[in-house]
Amino acid sequence: MAKPTIRQLEYFLAIAEDLHFRKAAERLHVSQPTLSDQIRELEYRLGVVLLERSRQSVALTPVGEDLVERARYLLRDLDDFCDAAKSASGMLGGKIRLGIAPTIGPYLMPKVIPQLHKRYPDLKLYIREDRSRVLEQSLRDGVHDLVMTALPVRDDNLENFLLFKEPLLLGMPRDHPLAHRTEIEPQDLAGESVLSLGAGHRLFEQVQRLCEELGASVQTDYEGTSLDALRQMVGMGMGVSFFPSLYVLSEITNDDQVVVRPLKSVVAQRQIGLVWRHKSPRSKDCRAFGEDILSAIRQGPFQDFLTS
Repeated sequence: MAKPTIRQLEYFLAIAEDLHFRKAAERLHVSQPTLSDQIRELEYRLGVVLLERSRQSVALTPVGEDLVERARYLLRDLDDFCDAAKSASGMLGGKIRLGIAPTIGPYLMPKVIPQLHKRYPDLKLYIREDRSRVLEQSLRDGVHDLVMTALPVRDDNLENFLLFKEPLLLGMPRDHPLAHRTEIEPQDLAGESVLSLGAGHRLFEQVQRLCEELGASVQTDYEGTSLDALRQMVGMGMGVSFFPSLYVLSEITNDDQVVVRPLKSVVAQRQIGLVWRHKSPRSKDCRAFGEDILSAIRQGPFQDFLTS
């Protein structure tokens, strides 16, 4: 019996992710009949039914659910095989699929990408933003080669490279009683209501720990979907919040409604790093990539407050 082709496995994964033939076909840049024919051919070669089809929906069969993970790992290992061949040349080139937390990417990467492009003109950097927990699982599944997120990431199957430590600053409405101070005493936050991003963001976990230390409480009925949403809620007087310095520099410096202040005598910061699979053949490339990001940071506007 003929074995499945790599393309058929890629088509199967696309449908498993979208559960919609038209959307999967558009993402793959093929016609829907072509996609349907290849899936039928895959099922014929395997001798099993992978998908339950109806006019309204597509669903994985039990055997399809079992095989989709195996297909994902097969394609990940194939990518690693190709990456190992590329890395043998000792050059950071080809394609890197970078997952990045939305609390980092928009405020750091525009300052970093030009230098990376200058140093590696043949490098194709595909960036996808998502919550840290989702990114880390996608990394394990082979969807990403590399993830930039807050550390620590506790997983023996993953390696990490510390890029920098980023201060967290307290944001509050301009008419808040503490807004006139240059630094905020820790005891002044006791009983304060703190806004935060939702669960799944590592920033949420860090803010939660800070609040426990300071005697403040995280509002669970008003979770921000983004840092911009948090800033707007703070500006409307709905509470205070902690913002990463990169975001403050980019978005709050000229905000008329929100002021930011550091905490006195409290280490309020997060560690940002790169994470990749322990057995990745591109480990050296990942470290080189990290070193180049550090170099770009040292030459940019962040060098005064980001520490290694």
